[in-house]
Amino acid sequence: MSLGTKNRHKETAHLCRQHLREKRPDQPALVAQFIEEIEGTGKNHDITRWSRFADASWKNDEMLKRLDLAFDEWFNG
Repeated sequence: MSLGTKNRHKETAHLCRQHLREKRPDQPALVAQFIEEIEGTGKNHDITRWSRFADASWKNDEMLKRLDLAFDEWFNG
């Protein structure tokens, strides 16, 4: 994986985590649990899993809409 791709994955993960924490400041435990389910833990930890919310255009607003929808489905599911 190229350095640019790694940086993009890190940026995407950071943006998604930050968005969730800022949008739901009253639910820190649920946000942490959702983040853990996306990224995994220990040997299974993988920040590239956040890329499922991104698309080829890399439009952050669209990515964050998909992220919010996924969180709501996870929370209500």
